[in-house]
Amino acid sequence: MLKPVAAAFAVVLIAGCTTTGQTRETPPSAAAARQSFTDDPYPSTYRAIASAPVLIQHATVLDGTGRRLDDADVLLRDGKVVAVGNDVQAPADAVRVDGTGKWVTPGVIDVHSHLGVYPSPGMKAHADGNEATSPVTPNVWAEHSVWPQDPGFAAALAGGITSLQVLPGSANLIGGRGVTLKNVPATTYQAMKFPGAPWGLKMACGENPKRVYGQKGGPSTRMANVAGYRAAFIDAAEYMKKRKGNGADSNKDSGGKRDLKLDTLAGVIDGDIRVHIHCYRADEMATMLDLAKEFGFKVAAFHHGVEAYKLADRLAGEGVCAALWADWWGFKMEAFDGIQENLALVDRPANSCAIVHSDSEEGIQRLNQEAAKVMAHAKLAGIDIAPEHAIQWLTQNAAKALGILDRTGTLEPGKMADVVLWNGNPFSVYAQAEQVYIDGARVYDRHDPTHQPRSDFLLGQGTVMGGVR
Repeated sequence: MLKPVAAAFAVVLIAGCTTTGQTRETPPSAAAARQSFTDDPYPSTYRAIASAPVLIQHATVLDGTGRRLDDADVLLRDGKVVAVGNDVQAPADAVRVDGTGKWVTPGVIDVHSHLGVYPSPGMKAHADGNEATSPVTPNVWAEHSVWPQDPGFAAALAGGITSLQVLPGSANLIGGRGVTLKNVPATTYQAMKFPGAPWGLKMACGENPKRVYGQKGGPSTRMANVAGYRAAFIDAAEYMKKRKGNGADSNKDSGGKRDLKLDTLAGVIDGDIRVHIHCYRADEMATMLDLAKEFGFKVAAFHHGVEAYKLADRLAGEGVCAALWADWWGFKMEAFDGIQENLALVDRPANSCAIVHSDSEEGIQRLNQEAAKVMAHAKLAGIDIAPEHAIQWLTQNAAKALGILDRTGTLEPGKMADVVLWNGNPFSVYAQAEQVYIDGARVYDRHDPTHQPRSDFLLGQGTVMGGVR
């Protein structure tokens, strides 16, 4: 469990349980017709930490919508952003924070993390991110591998990360469901689970599935990769019809029985589960967009995409986000054609959705500096990008890809008060997150040890309990 020293960080766990059932009086076909493929038997128990109103004053504010406000105030109350502007009035009991010379942004969101499923220390006993027993495993959920004691959550919090999507790894064609978490200290993953956030489905193109399964009976080629996706979604389409009582079952493998694999893929086709695809090459991204059209689902984002610049216009035109690194390239053949201007070029078309992501327990601690590298490379290419625009790569666009933009990602009244106070321009090499607020509660303070979470794992290292380490 990640828990700060201060008592204010105690997590209140409220047990929740949802059940679904069918009475004898209900015809099976009627029950199937109203069935949801995304019922959640492991619902969020997240509860915001109670806190007094907070007024951050006289700061430079990047609100995540493309606006910059100088000498501005931000009022947080009852877990929400109440007002952003100049000379904001606050209630008498508000905690006033001097933001002079400092910058305020929405909380940073990482759309591609493996914290908790590949926690620190990195050992085989902790390797719970890839279910590498079959190339198609949409039945597995990353949340069931999340270890809340991973010290990486606290390290990410110190870098301004307030929400993150934890995904399965990329060994499989279809690796399973990802989960979006609020980055708060907790004993259970349900107490971190972002309320109401849709699941993501992790898929992977190219070399990784070939490498993992080439000696296990396949797929061993890119054409077999695509055949594997198609077969899985054909089964899912039949399953959906069968569950509604009006379809045949060609393989006799889904009958009337519930199938966890096909539940997930049916949720994708219905649009309730968002698709996130590990994909490097432009030609493969184009193929995956065609696959999505064939089976009637939408790609939320391509991840890594070192060749995304080659089809930036198509991505923008189809409303597909691109979650990218600043400058990773060349570490395998499908990453060979990367350029340092990639994200800046993807960002240029109208309606684009460029995102800086980590895929790294270290990189997640400095996503602001990764974005700064993009700005620097773009400037060398004659593209000037203002801080008020670049912050959207870390906040607004990330929230859009995860399907949570209506609740977080910008500092707009009524949204979650997920906020970072930086010691200066967040795109400076000297930038540090001084204070981090989640739902209006100060969960991290660089200058206050009582607001610096440490995991039980770290607190317990070196102790002996009952003679057993």
